Amino acid sequence: MESTGVYWKPVYNILEEYFEIILVNARHLKNIPGDKTDKKDSRRISKLLLAGLLKGSFIPPKPVREMRDLTRYKRRVIEQIASEKNRIHKFLEDANIKLSSVVSNLSGAVATKIIDAIIQGEGNPEKLAKLRHGKMKASEQELITALTGNLTKHHKFMLKMVKQSIKDKELLISELDKQIDNKLKENEMVLDAELLSTIPGVDKESATYILS
Repeated sequence: MESTGVYWKPVYNILEEYFEIILVNARHLKNIPGDKTDKKDSRRISKLLLAGLLKGSFIPPKPVREMRDLTRYKRRVIEQIASEKNRIHKFLEDANIKLSSVVSNLSGAVATKIIDAIIQGEGNPEKLAKLRHGKMKASEQELITALTGNLTKHHKFMLKMVKQSIKDKELLISELDKQIDNKLKENEMVLDAELLSTIPGVDKESATYILS
């Protein structure tokens, strides 16, 4: 079978239980002379197979393919969360609020409390600065200065939407983690993940990515 985009996958999923399928990279067939049609390609592939000139691509077993779908989607959702967090910074900057200049992380405890208070309608910089804790390097006055801006209802609404989007995606990641754990148990890969986790610098999540 010639691999073309993702169109080979549904056919492969059905036939793999009944036949030994060799999936051939389309690039290996491009240099064959002559006009290309589906019927001619089929005959050419058959001749090349009989001559032993085709090399099959590596296709992982179905459980590994399912794990790969889960881990790749999880990575994509994590990237989306990072993008949403950048949007929070964008809207704060648009309102001339320089919170990022006085906190090391906009996802930290103090920044989260301040942003949540802003969304709930608090716009007084002095009241917002009261959410500061003693371990912060920035003084209360520096925090007040950073929080003095031009915050509109539109900014508050957009911040609320972005925070909701992050919350939804975090719930999605939680569901994906549960399903990944289930797949590890179903396919008896829990021990493999634990063994990989003993490698310095490899945690459970990294081990899951390696297995998939």
